[in-house]
Amino acid sequence: MAAVALLCASLARADDGTLRVGSKRFTESYILAEVVAQTAAPHVKVEHRQGLGNTAIVLAALKNGSIDLYPEYVGTIDQEILKHGTRDKRPSSLAQIRAELAKMGFGVAVPLGFNNTYALAVRSDAGIATLSDLARQPDLRFGLSHEFIGRADGWPGLARRYALPQEPRGLDHGIAYEALAARQVDVIDIYSTDAKIARYGLTVLRDDRAYFPRYDAVLLYRLDAAQRFPQAWKAIEGLEGKIAERDMIGMNAAAELEGQAFAEVARRWLARQDAGKRGAGGEQVAAQVAVEEQPAAAPRSLAGVLFGPDLARLTGQHVLLVALSVLLAAIAGIPLGVLAAFRPRLRQPVLALTGMLQTVPSLALLAMLIPLMGTIGIVPALVALFVYALLPIVRNTCTGILGIAPGLRQAALALGLTPHQRLWHIDLPLALPVILAGVKTAAVMSVGTATIAAFIGAGGYGERITTGLALNDNMMLLAGALPAAALALLTQGLFELLERRFVVAHRK
Repeated sequence: MAAVALLCASLARADDGTLRVGSKRFTESYILAEVVAQTAAPHVKVEHRQGLGNTAIVLAALKNGSIDLYPEYVGTIDQEILKHGTRDKRPSSLAQIRAELAKMGFGVAVPLGFNNTYALAVRSDAGIATLSDLARQPDLRFGLSHEFIGRADGWPGLARRYALPQEPRGLDHGIAYEALAARQVDVIDIYSTDAKIARYGLTVLRDDRAYFPRYDAVLLYRLDAAQRFPQAWKAIEGLEGKIAERDMIGMNAAAELEGQAFAEVARRWLARQDAGKRGAGGEQVAAQVAVEEQPAAAPRSLAGVLFGPDLARLTGQHVLLVALSVLLAAIAGIPLGVLAAFRPRLRQPVLALTGMLQTVPSLALLAMLIPLMGTIGIVPALVALFVYALLPIVRNTCTGILGIAPGLRQAALALGLTPHQRLWHIDLPLALPVILAGVKTAAVMSVGTATIAAFIGAGGYGERITTGLALNDNMMLLAGALPAAALALLTQGLFELLERRFVVAHRK
């Protein structure tokens, strides 16, 4: 299995002439990555690996060559990636950032033209105007994104700068606005280009002690990408300074408020840019894409989203992940279960190890596997699913064999069967119903667990779920959850048929 994983990883890192653009798991990153991908598409084969998670995961993908570039922000590079402190220190210059990134094999280029800084927001009736006002109201409930809570330039430094006594709770950015409007929390972190600020009439608190640095949007890329794709890179450089803050707010609104697909939002903006150039006789004219200028999206139905054109692709990816991971887990888990059953000294260590692996949080496991495997996508996802499928297979195999009546083993011994013959002709056939139940449990669990694969670009129904979380789109969430539930039921039914075919027939 290790050899196969390493081979897959090496193949994934091979240069196949494809420019891979990554994005984080929030609306603006999806859209900017689509703008970059569609700009480069006429010149090179492009793949958008979307929704890869937080900065740590997408940066690991950039380091190991799984992606070539992704949209990032100067403040994030300075504070989160290069680990420059925020206390009593001025932001690093772009020249200094470039010099430090070059040592890592990265570059920063193509300032896109807008600053999307962090900020905190409250309801308009809160009677608060500045961040300093928060310290005087210790009872306020903070609902902050998990990344903001953990970032060096996020909550820890902010709480020190303003002496904030509150303890924040983690809240996904996609649902933060609705939670604030429903008065479930009082303060949330936002991006200054979020379209929902105006929709919910929020008050953006003034950073009166100048804590947050500028977060100018740029492209963080591998230095070899510009050399490998010269024509595409030249086209991408043409985006420099083209996206105004009003443009970005409008594109975010089109995706979040009107339900337009990220690719369609990017295509419309690029079409307006192209039309503006032609209309001005070749001069560079920035297209202003305001919220009111976006055409209304066509009404969507759950059936239309559920049976969209991507259903076949996502189903194939999901089935492949589940089938391969469970097959590998059965190949490894059944011998381990047999070993645990016949070697009492090894029984508890084997069961304890597989049980401990089951307790590792899925996203944490994926984050650890990316640097270890040197790639994102199907390889680390398969390893993670393999780990989670081991426990029920190992435990059921051990339990099934231990449950065989001692008299049957004695009869086999009296008949002159060797230990190997007894295992194949007595123990495994009699334990087969319990073993198959363990494999069934592992398969059904893997159908649900496989949705996490989308966080590292492995596809599956999780792509819809991550998009739905980013947009707080319940219809998109259902379009990902319902097929996963249906596949779990189908898997359950398939194993029931297998049990009837093999177990019942064998008993007869």
